[in-house]
Amino acid sequence: MTGLSAQGLCFSYGRRQVLSDVSFDPLERGKLTVLIGPNAAGKSTLFRLIAGLLAPSAGKVHIADTDLARLSTRERLKKVCFMPQFFTANAALTVFDVMMMAHKQLKGWRVSEDDMFAVGQALEDAGIGHLAEAYVSELSGGQSQMVSVAQALIRKSDVYLFDEPTSALDLRHQLDVLTQIKTAVAGRQAVGMVALHDLNLAARYADNLILLGEGRILAQGSPEEVLRSPAISNTYGVEIEITTGPRENLLVHAYTS
Repeated sequence: MTGLSAQGLCFSYGRRQVLSDVSFDPLERGKLTVLIGPNAAGKSTLFRLIAGLLAPSAGKVHIADTDLARLSTRERLKKVCFMPQFFTANAALTVFDVMMMAHKQLKGWRVSEDDMFAVGQALEDAGIGHLAEAYVSELSGGQSQMVSVAQALIRKSDVYLFDEPTSALDLRHQLDVLTQIKTAVAGRQAVGMVALHDLNLAARYADNLILLGEGRILAQGSPEEVLRSPAISNTYGVEIEITTGPRENLLVHAYTS
């Protein structure tokens, strides 16, 4: 069963064209697609269009046969869960509080023992159970990012969008978070999209890669197909060499001329 697709998406901030005729083939449920591309390529804008936070000047986004533009805000929130790149919170709320708010967002606010257990379990699964009583305003950047990922994953959605979920994390937590995301997407048979700058992480975790550059889709396919494409070096402006690691994983090496 197919999941998410886009046809002819265009978007501008004033006179600055950010996305031009962006289309991608339907993304299979249960698979993780990694969106790569240089700074200012339009990755965050594309995610905001899919989530319904921005309206395209042209084009459509579909989940299977459903045009997302035809859904109410509430219906779209049920189908698409979006974690933005920057997470800030200054309210006097604990991590447990904000997790409960995410869990109950579309379910009504009466809290049961099952809800309490679900939130506690989600925090343990994310490896941040020890932060349950910490105030979100006092968290480090990395801790905030892990909480934000956990908030997204506690929701049951058809599509999960994560914009740079590892940018503030150390190496161990980068691997932990991406493993959690990939496992959740596969287990729920959802569509998962993650924007990453690290091409080695992209190669390791992606079932499917999409290369975005200058507001256009330049390549889509398996990690090996996209990373060995001439479009990669041209887009990033560096020489890229792909080798195979000891675990048969792809390794990306970049060189400046």
